[in-house]
Amino acid sequence: MEGEAAPKTVPLVLDQTAELLQGTFTTFRDVSNKRSYLEQIGHMCRNDQKTLYLDFKDVLNFEASGKAEIQGLSVLMEQEYFRMEPYLRKAVQNVAKQLYPEFMRPDDDKDQKEREFWIAVYNVPMVHRHGLLLRTDKIGSLIAVSGTVTRTSEVRPELLYGAFACQDCRVVAKGIPQHFKYTEPIACKSSQCMNKFRWQLNVEQSEFADWQRVRVQENPSEIPSGSMPRSMDIILRNDAVEKAKPGDKAIFTGTLIVVPDVSQLGLPGVRVQAISSAKEGGKDSGEGFSGTADGEGFTGLKSLGVRDLSYKLCFLACAVHPLDNNKLINFKGEEEDDDDEQVLSQFTDEELEDIEKMKQDPILYDNLVRSIAPSVFGHDEVKRGILLMLFGGVHKSTIEGIKLRGDINVCVVGDPSTSKSQFLKYVASLMPRGIYTSGKASSAAGLTACVAKDPDTGEFAIEAGALMLADNGICCIDEFDKMDVRDQVAIHEAMEQQTISLAKAGIQATLNARTSILAAANPIGGRYDKSKTLRANLTLSAPIMSRFDLFFIVLDECDEETDMSIARHIISVHQKREQALKPVYSIEQLQRYIRYSRIFKPRISSESMELLVHHYRKLRENDVGAGGKSSYRMTVRQLESMIRLSEARARIHCDEEVRPAYVEEAARLLKKSLIHVETEKIALSDVPAKKPGDGSVMDVESSTAAAPTGGPAKPAAAKKGGKAAAVQETKKKTKTTKTTDDEESAEEPLTVSYEDYRKISNTLVAHLKDYEASEEEESGGLTREDLVSWYVEQKADGLNSEEELKRTARTARLIVDRLVTRDGALLEDKSGVLAVHPSFLDD
Repeated sequence: MEGEAAPKTVPLVLDQTAELLQGTFTTFRDVSNKRSYLEQIGHMCRNDQKTLYLDFKDVLNFEASGKAEIQGLSVLMEQEYFRMEPYLRKAVQNVAKQLYPEFMRPDDDKDQKEREFWIAVYNVPMVHRHGLLLRTDKIGSLIAVSGTVTRTSEVRPELLYGAFACQDCRVVAKGIPQHFKYTEPIACKSSQCMNKFRWQLNVEQSEFADWQRVRVQENPSEIPSGSMPRSMDIILRNDAVEKAKPGDKAIFTGTLIVVPDVSQLGLPGVRVQAISSAKEGGKDSGEGFSGTADGEGFTGLKSLGVRDLSYKLCFLACAVHPLDNNKLINFKGEEEDDDDEQVLSQFTDEELEDIEKMKQDPILYDNLVRSIAPSVFGHDEVKRGILLMLFGGVHKSTIEGIKLRGDINVCVVGDPSTSKSQFLKYVASLMPRGIYTSGKASSAAGLTACVAKDPDTGEFAIEAGALMLADNGICCIDEFDKMDVRDQVAIHEAMEQQTISLAKAGIQATLNARTSILAAANPIGGRYDKSKTLRANLTLSAPIMSRFDLFFIVLDECDEETDMSIARHIISVHQKREQALKPVYSIEQLQRYIRYSRIFKPRISSESMELLVHHYRKLRENDVGAGGKSSYRMTVRQLESMIRLSEARARIHCDEEVRPAYVEEAARLLKKSLIHVETEKIALSDVPAKKPGDGSVMDVESSTAAAPTGGPAKPAAAKKGGKAAAVQETKKKTKTTKTTDDEESAEEPLTVSYEDYRKISNTLVAHLKDYEASEEEESGGLTREDLVSWYVEQKADGLNSEEELKRTARTARLIVDRLVTRDGALLEDKSGVLAVHPSFLDD
C-alpha cells in the first residue's frame, strides 16, 4: 500500500485555556495578609499532607489586582471547575517540585510516580441554601451547598489510577484513570498481544485515595413549605474525610457530577447485562460458547454504562467548613480542642480585642444574662441557668479511667405560655451542634441510636439519634414529661455517663453522647400546683430528676405591673422587630466568647472546697429536717452539680480558680431550683366549728399533707417573769372559747404560710404525743385550752407586746381546731380531752 506510514503515536490535543490557567496559578501568590500559600505547600510536604486550601476570596483579589494572565479567572474557575481542577493540581505539583524536590518521591525511587496534590476551595461567594435541589445545569461548576450531616460511611479506598497486568503477556499498563467506575485498558500495549479483556489489577502499582460518603439533609430553616427535607450523597476524598460528623451543619464546596446508580443493579427484575464481544465473534468465539468459559459473559458492573442504566446526581466535595463562622469546626484538619494556642489562632486580632473588652466588663455576668434570649421578657434566673449550661463545667477522668461529666443539664417546668419552648429554640439556634426535638414524637431509638441496613452494602449500620447528633453540643427536648417511661429510661446512661451502649443485630458498640440536655416539661394537669412539691407536679421518675443539675419553676401569675411590661415587650417586638431587641452582646460575640472561655480549666481552691462541703451539708439537713420539704432527696449528684455550676461561673470570667463567690452563686441557684417550693397560705378563720364529742374522721391525705416532722417536744414548765400576768390572762381567754368565737368571726381572716402551719402543728402534736406517753392512768388528758396555753407559754419570751400574745394564742387555737375538725390528726372525746389519732403517721 502506497502512501506515508501512519504515526505510531497520536498527538495529544492540548487544552489551551486550561494550560494558561495552570501557568497563571504557578505564579499565583497570596495578595492578602494571611499565611502565604508557599508556606502552606512547605507544611504539606513536611507533614505528608496532600491538600492545599485555597481561599476563593484570594482568587478574586488576585484577579482584581490585574496580575492574572487570563481574563475572567474567577468566572472560568466557577463555570468549568471540573475541567480545570486537574490543571490546578498540576500547578501545585509544579511549585512543590521547584521548592521541595526531595519530597516529591517519598521513597526516593525514580520509577515511582511523583506525589499527587489536591485543591480544596472554600469561601465561594454564593452558597446554595436550597442546594440539595440542584439540577443538571450545574454539572461541572464550582458551587457550595449547605446542609446537616445525617449519616457518614466508613472510610474506604478509592481506585484513582489503576495498574493492570495482561494475563496473556504479563505486560503492565499503568496510570489508567478510573472515571467513577471500574475501567480497564482498551487493549494491551504490546504489539504482539491482542488481549482486550483478560486483566488483573496490580494493587502495588495502583494509586488509591481515601473515600467517604456522607448523607446531607436540608437544614430545617431552608425546607420549602409543605415539602419533605431533601437529601443528597456527598463524596469526600483524601484529607476531607472525617471532617464532617453526624449533626454538623456545614458548607460543602465542590462540583456536581453524574454517576451510575449502582443500587439499581440489586433491584428485582431484569438485570442490566453486557454480553462479552467474544460471544459475538471475537478471537475466542466458537460454536456452543456459553459465555462463561473464561470468566467473561455476563459482566454486570464491569461494563457499567453501556446499557440502559439509571444515573444519579452526586456532589464531589473538595472542602468542608462550618455553616456559621463561629470557629467551632476545624476544617483544615489541624490539631484541635485542648491546645490553647490552636484555639487562639482561630480568632482574628479584632475578635481577640473584642473578647478582652468583654473580660474587662465589671458587670459581665449580668450583661451576658441580658443577652440570652432577648426576645423573652424577664425570667432572669432561667437565663442564668442556661448561661452556665452554655459555658459548662470541666470534664475530668479518674485514675481508673472513669469519666466525670462536665456538661450541665437543665429542666424548665412551668405553666403554658411561659416561654419554655422559646428558650429551647434559642439555644438550639445558638449552638452549632444544637438539636431540637419533641419528647412525645421521639422514641428511644430516635433519641439514642438505631440499627439500619446500609442501602449499598446491605449490612447493618448504626444511625445516629438526637443525642448522638448533639455530641459536644446541646440537645433541647420539648414536652419532656410526655415521653413514655421506657423512652425516658433509654437516656439514663446518656445523661450521666454520656455514652450510649448498643447491642442490636450483631452490633455491640459504645457511642459518645457528650451533650447537655435542656428539657421543658409541663406539670400534671397543665397548671403548677404550688401546694405540692416539684416531684408531685411531674410525671418524671426519681432517677431522671436526679440527673438534672437545675430545675426552674416558671409560674403564670397574675400581676398587673408584670402583665403590663410583658404586653409592652411583645407588642414592641411585633412592631419594631429587631430594633426592639437591644442585647448587650450579639449572638456572634456570645459564640466567640463561649468558645474562648472553654479553654480554661478552673481548679477548686481549698477555701471553695470547704464552702462546697458546707453548702452540701446544709442541703442534706434541709432534706431531712423539720423546716421544709425538698423537691426530692439530696444525693451526691447535687454536690457534683454544685461543682459544675461553680466551674461554669469561673469560666464566665476566664478565671483559673473557682472562688468562693462562684460557689455561693452556684449554691443559690441550686437552692432556688430544688428547695424553694411556693405553697398557698392557709386560711384559719374559716374552719367550721364542731362541738366536742362529735368525733372526726381521719383524712389520710390531709393528715399526710399537714403531718409534723421531727421528734416529740419535751413538755416545759410554765414561764415565770414579767409576762406572767399576761399569760394568766390568756389562759382565762382560752377557757371562754364560746364567748369569743362570735367576736372573732367579725375579725379579719387569719392566714399563715404552709411552712408556719406545719411547724406549729408539729409542735402541738409532738407535745400531745409526749404527754400521752408520760401521763399516769388516773391523770386527765389535755383539752384544746390546755394545749393552746402550753404553746403560748413556750412562745411568751419571744413576744414583745400584748397584741402579739393575743395573735399567737388565736393562731394556736385555730390550728388546734383545724387539726381536730379538718385534718383529723387529733381526736376529741365528749369531755373535750384530745388524743392523737391512732392511724396518724408522722411525715
